[in-house]
Order: sequence, then structure tokens, then C-alpha cells
Amino acid sequence: MLELHCHTTCSDGTLTPKALVEAAIDAGVSALAITDHDTLAGWKEAQETAAGTGLEIVPGLELSTTEKGRSLHILGFYPNPPKLQPTLDRLQADRHRRAAAMVEKLKAMGYPISLPKLPSNSAPGRPHIARALVAAGHCISVEKAFKKWLKDGGLAYVSYDGLSAKEGIAVLREAGAVPIWAHPFLFKAAPPAELLPKLVEAGLMGLEVYHPSHSPKQIQTLLGYCETYNLLASGGSDYHGPYPNESPASQPQLNRFNIPASLLPPIKSAAKQLKVKLETQQ
Repeated sequence: MLELHCHTTCSDGTLTPKALVEAAIDAGVSALAITDHDTLAGWKEAQETAAGTGLEIVPGLELSTTEKGRSLHILGFYPNPPKLQPTLDRLQADRHRRAAAMVEKLKAMGYPISLPKLPSNSAPGRPHIARALVAAGHCISVEKAFKKWLKDGGLAYVSYDGLSAKEGIAVLREAGAVPIWAHPFLFKAAPPAELLPKLVEAGLMGLEVYHPSHSPKQIQTLLGYCETYNLLASGGSDYHGPYPNESPASQPQLNRFNIPASLLPPIKSAAKQLKVKLETQQ
């Protein structure tokens, strides 16, 4: 079974790449995508840990972009790291700026926090801030921290100062990566039906159909869009690891959708075709 959307401590996950691989093996996952936010740093450790286990590591990332003033994330699978790294360096710097601004906003409202020390190849995101709010006793859960302060448009929210969705798609394709719109129904500035034609025209190649935030009706709608626009279908649990101080019932689970392995070969094939096209253009 596939898990094509997972995070590690290289971005805002709670498990190291090694621990995530071990958890995925225990959960019966056959192919695991490392899709940390704006970084490729978790790949090597994950690949080394998975070697000889039968677990396939799918190299990827979740790219931060904006559309209509709201965050829109795009998954990219099988990118060429050197071609992508300059953009990621820029986005990582913006993540540091953004986190510092949100921390200052919270402090001004009377909610001072201290962010955890992160690996040098990582940058803080909203989940880090949410966990810091819980650790400081300002909130009882990550979910409530987002709802009260950190959601798009929230009291402490600070927008990205980076790529538009169109630019993000172009950057991924130029790096040989297959761009897939992550959790489309989480985007609240416009319904997927309204925005999708623009993204397809920009070069979008797929939709994350299976996601914890999507209802059965929304999944069927996204499958219909994939057929209409000839898009690839993807999916995953958006796993960030176990959350400390959260109830067992609210803890995310790996392999929760039992996504069939048949979804991966078309993504692989698309990546190969994209790379061939790029090579012929050089």
C-alpha cells in the first residue's frame, strides 16, 4: 500500500526519517514518499534505512506556494535536487522570517513561546508554533492552536512571501518533478472547480485525491476531475508522526487509506517522460 504524503523532523514531523521508515514498515506500507515542506533533507536517511527492507522510498517534497492570499501546497515527486535547491533555499529563508513574525504576534497578544531547536537543514512551520503554544500552557491541543491563532487568516497568521501556485508548478516541472495539488479541498480561497483549470494550464499533473480532510463525496469529485483533465491521482495520510500531549483518538495513523500500489507507476512514468522532455530541450 502507498503513503505518498509524509513528513519528518526535517520539516514539521515528529519522527526522524529513520523512525518514519521503521513505522511505515510496521504499518505494512510498500512505498513511502518523503514530502517534507520545502526541503529534500530527509531522503538520504530514509533511503539508507529502507535499504534491503522491501520498502520503496519515493523522493518528493511539499512545496509552499500562495494563491489568492492563501497557502496552497503542491507535492512534487522525483525532482532533480540540484535544479530545485536554489528555490528551496529561498523558501527556507522565508519560513524563518514567517515563523519569527508569528512568534512576535503571539508575544504581543500575551502568549510568549520558545520554538524548539531544529536541524540546520530545516525551518519552522506552523505546527512547530502550535506545539510550542501547547508546551507553554497557552493551549490544550495543536488543533485548538490552529483554530484560535494559526489558521489562514488567523490572529497570528503570517502569509508566505514566496511563490505563486503557477510559479511553483513551473519550478517543479523545470526540476523534473511531477506537480500534484495537495489536499485541494483544504484550500478555502476558491473551490477546486474554479481554480483547477488555471493550475492545469500552468502545468499541474495530478491531484491528491485521498487525504484525511477529504470526505467520500469529495474523493469522488476529485476522481472525476482526474478523468476530466487527464490528471494523475495520488494520496496519503499527510502523516506528521505522533503528537505529544494529544489524545490517542486524535493521533494520525499510517496506511489508513490502504491506497493501492497501482497509483504509483503512472506517477513514475510521468516523471520519466518529463525528464526526457527536459533533456531534449537542452
